[in-house]
Amino acid sequence: MNTIEPAVIIDNIIGNVAWNKVLASFFVLLFTLFVRKLFDRYLRRLMETLAQKTTSQYDDLLVDAISKPISAIIITIGTYYALLMLQLPNAPYNIRSFVDSTFRIAVSVLVIWMLYRLSNLLARFMTGLFSRADREMASQFAPLITQAVKVTILAVGILLVIQNLGYSVGSVLTGLGIGGLAVALAAQDTLANLFGTLVMLVDRPFQIGDWVQFKDIDGNVESIGFRSTKVRTWSKSVKIVPNKLLTSEIIENWSKMPKRRVKMTIGVTYSSTPDKIVALRDSMEQILRDDSGVDPDYMLVYFNDFGPSSLELFVYYFTRSTVWKEYLETRQRINLKFLRAVEELGLSFAFPSQTLYFGDKLPIHSQDSDSPDDHGLK
Repeated sequence: MNTIEPAVIIDNIIGNVAWNKVLASFFVLLFTLFVRKLFDRYLRRLMETLAQKTTSQYDDLLVDAISKPISAIIITIGTYYALLMLQLPNAPYNIRSFVDSTFRIAVSVLVIWMLYRLSNLLARFMTGLFSRADREMASQFAPLITQAVKVTILAVGILLVIQNLGYSVGSVLTGLGIGGLAVALAAQDTLANLFGTLVMLVDRPFQIGDWVQFKDIDGNVESIGFRSTKVRTWSKSVKIVPNKLLTSEIIENWSKMPKRRVKMTIGVTYSSTPDKIVALRDSMEQILRDDSGVDPDYMLVYFNDFGPSSLELFVYYFTRSTVWKEYLETRQRINLKFLRAVEELGLSFAFPSQTLYFGDKLPIHSQDSDSPDDHGLK
């Protein structure tokens, strides 16, 4: 098979082009560069100035999205018409057809590029639209819509390029339909994660920034994607969880707590008198009522049980703040006040102990929770 050298092709093309056509093509390119310079220096700056004078941010994003693609489209169109001025022959090397196809592909790519950049404007618009109704939904739903739009634009762009290359898009789609079963089997996990994402958007078990816990994962939600959710753990590592798992597991959302619970049992020695037990209970209840960090709507302080080594008082209350640091500060402040109340009444905290007896003799050793001189079992 004989091959034709590129130099021979170029010589044949130049030989068939008159110099007046070359000159006309040169002026078309020069005019194209002038128009692009005019657009970049004056029209673009004028649009940016007008956009900055408005209070809306959408026009600023619009100008930023279309400026560079329009500049590239001007150069592409000018170059195409400059080549047309040369009246390039189509035979024997199909040069004209090649130029036409290249022009259509270039324009398709530039239009898709512009639409892709405009997706950021759509994201901002969707965020503002959802924020009016539900700010939590806006933080989760708008990024997912943006990703879907970008994927759709890229898919359409690829189909346009395939069409401009001379292939039948219908045949390509038919071929995909034939292998659809294999694709569906391979993508079943992806589809499951996608449906999991849609379920989360409807149920909204958590939002970005929430503190969640499920299985062995405990941390703050950092981002929610189509396929997975990223959780920043307390050790500062990132765990990526498939969304299909989140819809089938029990999720504990600590950030949804309106207040935070404290449940504890305080044990005093068996040598404590009933009057002092009542006085301690009243003092502890008053401490809770007087503290600004404790929610006053619901609290319990009762002499609850006779424990193995102590008289037990049950304490149950809620802190106003659910923030971990503020919760610990409130709990520490309350515990110190309880400690002082026990000391002021002359009572002692109990601890587990055991007394041994031999026959009918008195115990030879005791580690009772009461004082050594009063075993409380005689």
